[in-house]
Amino acid sequence: MTTTSIPTTGSYAAGLHYHRAGPAGGHPVVLLHGGGPGASAWSNFGRTVPVFARAFDTIAVDQPGYGGSATGKITGQYFIHSADALIRLLDELGIERVDLVGNSLGGGTAVRFALLHPQRAGRLLLMGPGGLSLNVFAADPTEGIKRLAAVGAPPGPSRDKVAAFLRTLVFDQSLITEELIDERFRAAADPAAQRAMRDMGASFTDPEHYEQGLLWRDAHRLRHEVLLVWGREDRVNPLDGALVALKLIRRARLHVFGGCGHWAHLEKFDEFNRLAFDFLGGDRP
Repeated sequence: MTTTSIPTTGSYAAGLHYHRAGPAGGHPVVLLHGGGPGASAWSNFGRTVPVFARAFDTIAVDQPGYGGSATGKITGQYFIHSADALIRLLDELGIERVDLVGNSLGGGTAVRFALLHPQRAGRLLLMGPGGLSLNVFAADPTEGIKRLAAVGAPPGPSRDKVAAFLRTLVFDQSLITEELIDERFRAAADPAAQRAMRDMGASFTDPEHYEQGLLWRDAHRLRHEVLLVWGREDRVNPLDGALVALKLIRRARLHVFGGCGHWAHLEKFDEFNRLAFDFLGGDRP
């Protein structure tokens, strides 16, 4: 590996916006953010990128319909649509194989990517992954999913609805600042983002496609090393949602953070980074 550093940049390729930083020639790691109003790669992983960039060629991607990738029609089942977009991005960047770190919606995209392109995926670090999580004891839909649905319900997003959803994501409520609420609401109010959110939501309910989003049905096919990371107090994808995946995925392990919600990488920032570096093979931050 060379010691030349890739400067942190916001760039476009293959129709996706992404941020890239880290050592040139370093081991590539893709960060895939969660869903919800106003989400983006930088909103979810802005603090994470510079830490990961110490050891990895770090690529934080705005998934289709989010951030700078909020243009174009979302077709078919969302996880497949996003995985297809990611493979085109990696092809354009000349990257053959990546480890994937996915939170919630991004975890679902990472799983579908690995199922569709098993030779292009290395290790999978999945935080409360959508589609793979299957509630065994908790009610479904969960409080977080209900709050998410309310954001998009007529007459559309409001600051109060965005704030209520964001507060379900964390155990430590001090993380949901007025500035964060304002930032997420401004992004969610954009007409392109609202169209994308409607398209994405429809992909999880359309009878023609929704079963493709039930990733737990295909979990037994994964042969990758998988680290499942959960917050014990997750109100979006509760902890019991990990049990089926843990049983079905041959090379899976589970790490649970107490006093933690859906944003483990932020609520347990230092501990999460050490855990991730140990799993992905980098020197500890």
